[in-house]
Amino acid sequence: MLSLAMQTLRFRLGGFVATFVALFFGSALIMACGGLMESGVREAVPAQRFAAAPIVVTGDQKYDGSTLAERVRLDQAQVRTVENVPGVERAVADASFPVAVVRDGRPVTDLPDSATGDEHRPLGHAWESARLAPYTLSSGERPTATGEVVLDSGLAERAGARVGERVRIVVAGRGEEFRLTGVVEQSGGRAASQPAVFFSDVQARAFDGGAVDAIGVLPEPGTDTAELRERIDKVLDGGAVTLTGDERGLAEFPQAAASQKNLVMLSAIFGGWAVLVAMFGASSTLGLTVQQRQREMALLKAIGTTPAQLRLMILGETLVVAVLAAVLGCLPGALLSELLFDQLVDAGIISGAIEFRQSLIPAVVAVVASLVAAVGAAYLTARKVAETRATDALASSAQEGGWLTRVRIVLSVLFLTGGVAMAVMTVTMMKGDLTASTAGPACIMWAIGLALLAPGFTKAIVWLLQGPMRLLAGLTGHMAVLNSRAHTIRMASTVTPIVLLTGVATGTLYMQQIEDASHRTSRNGVLHADNVVTSEVGGLAPGTLDRVRQAPGVDAASSYVTSTGFVQSPEDADQTGDGWPLQGIDDVANLAVPAATGSLADLRGNSVVLPVERAEALGRKVGDSITLRLGDGTPVKVTVVATYHPKGDATALLLPAPLLVTHTTDGVAKQILVRHAAGADPDEVTAAVIALVKDQPGVEVSDSEALSAARTGGQQQLATINYMVVGLIVGYTAISVINTLIAATGRRRREFGLQQLTGFTRKQVMVMMGLESALTAIVGVFLGTVAATITIFPYSMAKLDDVVPSVPLWIYFTVVAGAVVIAFAATLVPTWRATMSRPVEAATSAA
Repeated sequence: MLSLAMQTLRFRLGGFVATFVALFFGSALIMACGGLMESGVREAVPAQRFAAAPIVVTGDQKYDGSTLAERVRLDQAQVRTVENVPGVERAVADASFPVAVVRDGRPVTDLPDSATGDEHRPLGHAWESARLAPYTLSSGERPTATGEVVLDSGLAERAGARVGERVRIVVAGRGEEFRLTGVVEQSGGRAASQPAVFFSDVQARAFDGGAVDAIGVLPEPGTDTAELRERIDKVLDGGAVTLTGDERGLAEFPQAAASQKNLVMLSAIFGGWAVLVAMFGASSTLGLTVQQRQREMALLKAIGTTPAQLRLMILGETLVVAVLAAVLGCLPGALLSELLFDQLVDAGIISGAIEFRQSLIPAVVAVVASLVAAVGAAYLTARKVAETRATDALASSAQEGGWLTRVRIVLSVLFLTGGVAMAVMTVTMMKGDLTASTAGPACIMWAIGLALLAPGFTKAIVWLLQGPMRLLAGLTGHMAVLNSRAHTIRMASTVTPIVLLTGVATGTLYMQQIEDASHRTSRNGVLHADNVVTSEVGGLAPGTLDRVRQAPGVDAASSYVTSTGFVQSPEDADQTGDGWPLQGIDDVANLAVPAATGSLADLRGNSVVLPVERAEALGRKVGDSITLRLGDGTPVKVTVVATYHPKGDATALLLPAPLLVTHTTDGVAKQILVRHAAGADPDEVTAAVIALVKDQPGVEVSDSEALSAARTGGQQQLATINYMVVGLIVGYTAISVINTLIAATGRRRREFGLQQLTGFTRKQVMVMMGLESALTAIVGVFLGTVAATITIFPYSMAKLDDVVPSVPLWIYFTVVAGAVVIAFAATLVPTWRATMSRPVEAATSAA
């Protein structure tokens, strides 16, 4: 039977191509997600500045399974401890601090202007640490005295600096002149993406305060790296870890650890959605293809073919098509995965220090998932065909039988119940960014659950619209209604991808609109700033805050520091793995919220102001103490001096800026919030502030939108992720719509020929199919809209406390218009091609 199926495959190219396309793109989508997942799981952050050190000791960036937001530094004494370990030839301390090389009054880097991320900003180091790369002098000599500096070759070229010339460098906001004594290049290993500036050892210690970011270990010749690592681990305390291999890059780029977590979570969520949609779409197309061959199956049974032979034939030919499509789909999937990875890096969602890795594992997963979808759909269809008697099968080939099977009922109930559960969790349990993790899957579940019941909805909607269609379109409308009523299962197969397209696109796009509205409310309600002074070079010059406060028309000015921390004690049940946002200010006049309890003026020393909900959840009131684990892992006991009612989705804990800033990586405030005095001219005040900082390179003065942009960078990343998810899944579902409709329409060539022989014109056939497309689009859009509401309304309640959000309607109408256009084009084009031949030839054709 399998041999017969393969020999007759050329007569069923339409169904073959439809199944192949669905599985091909499904495999590519799964492969793309798998590549992202593998890159995150492998934790590949190759060493750059530490390429010559096989072992690197650094601070432990983990706290309770989460990644700390700021660099955890080591004690200077640990350098001597590591160097005394047997087998260590030299332990070299490395500390980094932000710097900026200035040319023509502006900071320069050695990378294109489009480069983003902390891994691309220049950092200063002591010359001693140059051996860890190793960096070697290409010209000049090492810096040995105060006022001397060495630049890497790329940075020197961009700065237009030559050995012996004076170079202006900004460190901690203060600009100074240095003599360029040499230029270095990295020899061997991977070229560093982060520009390096080397000072004399004495001057570097003055800049970094004697801190130690990491210790590069240079073993004695012949020492085994694994054994030496074990010996070092035994002498280290709990705050330090040893890194080898590709892990060493985490000592240079600690933020890459959080990026890896984001990449794994993103690929898991996105991959789960993609696998579900791809498998369901492929199964729907395959089911339609086999269903269209009912008459062929009935004739085979009538001539003596056994049920087992039929099942073997359907499963065999499906397996051949599935293997071919899945394997070929892996190649574009691999390319798509790398493209997505690059886009995520460019968007700042993941660190550019992470290296893309892709093995055969994602390909195996993609092939297996595609085969499971294909074989599963083929098995269910083959089982139904095999269990149907030949006479019943011949009759049902002309008119469809029952569609409400036990399997369909069970699956639809499971998906719809799961969607409701997710929606309830969205409203009652989820907080912050976690809200999207339940709201999004709710839409997918309901879309699939409703798609499984599509035949029933199709019957109901066709019954409701049959009168108007017959009245407006006459005979062609009557024929469209009869076809739709007689072939609801076939029509439901074409409805399914439209449901997914409309539901996923509408739900996800409106989720992002609601997210943006929520953060506009929260960010505009906590702080007050008419101007924001921002340094892009690692800090403002000493005394800048005092000068701004004395500027004419300035009512208040405050340093502004942000970080992320954790509530260590008491236990916080609502705390997520990302911790809580921390905001530091030193002038409460820049707060735009009144105190609910206590006094905001007491925010000084070791104190904290909590959102009311957080204080209630922790069981703390004004005067009580809590222990915070700040961004660098330091535990700090603080006293609750006030609480406030945040607006929107704000959850920030407010701290004094002097307390918070000392526990950040840079150790300096990079922003100042400026509040204008009542009645002052905004333009004059802004001009006065600009004049105060115009001599500081890399410092800009802008309006409050700069503060909003800084505080919502993560939300912009989330928006990018959402749009990427929508783009890829909607792209796949659009292909599925076109693929399914073309397959369904192309198989009706014989039907069109018979209609033309009975007096129908080609135009009437086209109008009839246009009306059927309209019915298909109406059913699909209706069910997709219902699925989207299970996401939109609960998400709006959770984020905005409003059931019906104020969102632009044009997004919905654009999605609907796109679905309708695709449905009509994918139906009318193959209809036009199918009616091009003579009616007699079409009526006697096998297709």
